[in-house]
This record gives sequence, structure tokens and C-alpha cells, in this order.
Amino acid sequence: MFWKRKDKKKDGDEAEASGAPSAVATTSAGPDDTAAADAHAEPEESADDAPAAAAGTAEDGESASAGEETAESAEPAGSDEGEEADESAKDAEDAEDTEDATPAASGRRRSPTAAEDPEVAGATEPDEEGVQRVRTVGVLKAEDQEIDVVSNTWIVDADSEGVVVIDPAHDAEAIMEAVGDREVYLVACTNGYNTHLTAAIEVAERDEAPIALHRRELRSWRRIHGAEHRPDLEIEGGGSLKAGDIEIDILPIPGTSTGSVAYYVSEKGVVFTGDSLRAGEVGTVAGGYIDYTQQLHSIGEMILTLPPDTRVLPDSGPETTVGEESENFDAWVSTR
Repeated sequence: MFWKRKDKKKDGDEAEASGAPSAVATTSAGPDDTAAADAHAEPEESADDAPAAAAGTAEDGESASAGEETAESAEPAGSDEGEEADESAKDAEDAEDTEDATPAASGRRRSPTAAEDPEVAGATEPDEEGVQRVRTVGVLKAEDQEIDVVSNTWIVDADSEGVVVIDPAHDAEAIMEAVGDREVYLVACTNGYNTHLTAAIEVAERDEAPIALHRRELRSWRRIHGAEHRPDLEIEGGGSLKAGDIEIDILPIPGTSTGSVAYYVSEKGVVFTGDSLRAGEVGTVAGGYIDYTQQLHSIGEMILTLPPDTRVLPDSGPETTVGEESENFDAWVSTR
């Protein structure tokens, strides 16, 4: 497992890996990495607004029309009842086809509703992509408030023997019970709020896994864990992490916090968005926005540019997809 940092615009702006175990190596970026970094540039350095979110071909139908007219002229005069019966049957078939197509319009998977996926503590089984969710109950501490929450922690198969744990929230015991005998290769946090890293040290401890967090979130980290144990990997947006057989792109998405990141695993078609983007809404912290304009820009530039069928796995609530949330983007912009 290694952290690969992609080239940045500024010379000497190297990310630190303080306290990282020897199994974690930092590699320099190649030309392809530089191009990827340009595509995922840090949005906080830009003052641009978030961007606003098929044509068919017509065929020559003259010969077909002529054939239809000939057929009509050959029909007997008493065929009206037969035509009405045929039309009724066709209407019924069309209605059935429309009903069947609705849940999976355009071939997209339908995300579960809140009623289908109630927020209660517990763990799911790994899905076909090897992604598992553990929900734990705790208290969000932010903006001088304390709010009861149910938080998602995500466990991702990195290979047949180990996993990556993303946003270890409140209950390390419940998370490690879901991990089981698999090795924890990496613990990755999307930002420094306690709902994303309270259990980080305990989850990492058994297998001496490195903990990844953006360098701008260190102050938040120290409020929870003190200065004795720093994150092993102080990451930046535009880089990537490799654990087992998977590569994890680090997408910079400042807004809820200056160091918020999303973790994108292209081969599994999933992006872990923390509190930045949730199902049907721009994510909030303690019910409010820290920097709505920046957050919206991050969502539009970094997340909604991913393939439409990419699963969006947030820090709370049900999962959604990039395609579903792209349909909401214009409304989010207009409410600003």
C-alpha cells in the first residue's frame, strides 16, 4: 500500500507522511498523474462559479407512409371495432412498459428511499463490489453544538485479505466486528469532524494501519485525539492512495471544511463524499452551511463530473448516484 501524490502547481509544496510505517512509500508523479491533477485541481484556488450542470436522427419515411395509405384503402369498412380493440390493447401494453421502465430510467440503478433504508445502527453484508456499511450512533460536535446522529462508516474490500475503512465514526468495536478477520490496510477520513474519525485510532491499532487525513484538518484532529498521535498520511487533493488491488483518487471538495476530500474508487464505481453530498441534498454541518458557494463548486466540479452511474456513499443517510444528484444541481444553484 502506498500513497502517490500527483504533481502540484507550486514547487516545494510536498505533502508530509509523518510517522508513516515503512510499508507506506511515497512515489513521484508521472506525466499521466500531472494531467489527472490538472483535471482535479484544488477548487478553493478558483473564484469561478460552479458550472451549470441527444439529439436523434430522422429517417426518410415517405415509402412507409405510402405503404400505410395503401393498406388503409384495402381495409373493409366494418373494421372500426377491431381497430378500437387493437388500440386498447396497445395502450395497455404501453402503460405496462412505462411502469416497468420507471425505476430504472436510462439504465440507472435506483437508490433506496429513506423508508427502504431507515437510519438504525447495524452493519450490512458486503455487496457485489465488496463495499459494506456500518451505522453507529453518536453525537456530532460542531459549531458549539451537540447533535445526536447516526453515521455511516464504509468498509471496502481492497483484495481477498484486507480492507480500507472510510470515516470510522463512533463505535470501533462495531466497525471491527464487521471487519472480522480481514486486515485493515488503511483508515481514510474525509475531514476532521468527529463523526468521521472518532474511532480512527482504535480501528487502525490492531493491524497498525496508517490513517489518512488532509493536512488542513489537523487542528480538528488534535481536538479529538490530542497531539500525541498524528495521522500517518497528511494527504492533499489531487493525489491517490493504493491499498491492496485498488487505487483511491483523492478529490478536493472544500466547503463543509477547508480540508474536506472525497475518495473515488473507479474500478468499483463508488465515491465516498463524507458530509459534502448526501442523497438529495447539499450536506450540512449541525444543520447549517459553512461555505455553501465553495461546497457547491466542489460538488459540481469534482463529484458530478464522474460517470452518472457512480454510487455516492455519504457519511449519513442512504446512498445515491451521480446521475440522480446531477438532476438536483440547478435547483441548488438557484436557491443560493
